[in-house]
Parts: sequence; C-alpha cells; structure tokens
Amino acid sequence: MKNLQVGKLAVDILVDIAGGILIAVGTYNFAATAEFPMVGFNGIGLILYHLFGLPIGTVAFVLNIPVAICCFKILGKDFFIRSIRTIIITSLIMDFVAPLFPVYEGDMMLAAICTGVLSGLGYALIFMRGSSTGGSDFIMLSIKELHPHLSLGNISFAMEAVVILAGTILVSKNIDGLIYGMLISFILSVMVDKVMYGISAGKMALIVTDHAREVAERIDQTVGRGSTFLKARGSFSEADKDVVMCACSTKQMYGIRTLVKEIDPNAFLIIMESNEVVGYGFKEK
Repeated sequence: MKNLQVGKLAVDILVDIAGGILIAVGTYNFAATAEFPMVGFNGIGLILYHLFGLPIGTVAFVLNIPVAICCFKILGKDFFIRSIRTIIITSLIMDFVAPLFPVYEGDMMLAAICTGVLSGLGYALIFMRGSSTGGSDFIMLSIKELHPHLSLGNISFAMEAVVILAGTILVSKNIDGLIYGMLISFILSVMVDKVMYGISAGKMALIVTDHAREVAERIDQTVGRGSTFLKARGSFSEADKDVVMCACSTKQMYGIRTLVKEIDPNAFLIIMESNEVVGYGFKEK
C-alpha cells in the first residue's frame, strides 16, 4: 500500500512538472513576447510583468494564498494539499525554467494558437490528476462542485473575459489584443474539455421500436455493444413501447443507425452527444 502511494505521488509530481512546463512555455515564451492578455492569475501576473517587471510565477503564487484559504472548505483538504504542491511547482517553473527556452517572435496568429493549445493541454493534465494551479482554478472548480452540470471549459471561458479585458486595456491597448486574448481563451477551454472528456466521448442512441429485441441483438452482433431496454408509453396513443438505449463511439453510431433503419423503418431514433462514458467497455472509473 505504501509503495502504491509513493508511486502515485511520483506520477502526480511528474504530471505537475509536465503540465507546468506546458503552461509556462505557453505563457512566458509565446504570450508574454506578443503582449497577449492571458487568463487566470497568470494573466494578472502577465499584466504586472509588463507594467512593473514583476515575475509572473511569484505574482500568481502570492495571489493564490487568500483565494486558497477562502475555497478550502468547499474543495476539501486533499484537493487543497495537492493544489498547493502544484502551485509551487508551476510557479517555480514559470520563473526559473521557462526563461531558459527561446521566446517566439514570429506570426501573431501562430503564437496565439500555440499559447492556447500548450496552456490548455497543461491545465488538462493537471486537472485529470485531481489537482489545479490555484487562483481562478480554485474559483472555477468551486463553481463546478456547486454546479456539476456545467462544463469546466465553459466556466473558464466565462470567468476569464474580465482578466482578458483588463490585459487589453492596460498592456496591448488595441482591439487586436482583445481578439487574440479571446481566441486564446477559447482554444484553451476547448483543449481542456477535449483532453479531459474527448478521449471517452461518444454518442448515445435512444431507439423507440416495435422490434427492440432484434435491434439489440443486431447491435451486439454488428458493433459489439450491449444495450439497455427501457419501458415507455406514448403520450398520444398511450401504447406501451420498448426503448433501446445504447452508448457507443462516434464511428459505431453510423452502423447502429443503418441497421435500425433496416430492421424497422418506422423506428424513432434519437442520437445524442455523450461527453463522457464510464464503465465496462469504455473508460474505467
């Protein structure tokens, strides 16, 4: 048991380092040179970096202290301790490792894309290990805890608009900076959602048919997916109906759609996006 805990801690630290490097490079080596407004406490750190020359990581670390204390009860002791470790690692990397890499001084659009992709990937890796980089992450994950139906990416995009606007007014001072800042925020939020949920994302089908048993058997034979039977009643006819529910990958859905129409052309088929599927045959819990 002790060896497992040590191994998990080692993996967590390695992920923090990898995520911290991605975030730091995206922020310091791409965004800072181009004077892009960034999101979160790193975005505030960038503003103070341009105005007063203060180190980005140190500013983010100092700002994290009161926010971490305020959010402690909501997020819990374990998450708090993990996040403090991540905050220290990422702050050190931002101030002492990122300056060792060359800064990008090329095309502004490419710089914005790289900033969003690298930072989003770094944040997602850290979130997936049950930690955070603090600051707005604490606030964002607190909102997620209180409203679990909300997407982390959407919460992030909504929250960071204020920081981006402040960065535009105080640093870049032009509309291009605002546009690039919003583009970075959008790319970052998409990357977080895709990395965290996209790997296990898929489709879910609800099939209302008079041939439920045959449809379920053909789905199993054709795409290798099990189904669940749901009992339903039509609101108009009040007739009892069988509904076949099946979760599958995006590629498998085409085969299911085709075979349903072959078996029962009158079947009522509903296809929905599924952000995450957890369980046997999909991602493990």
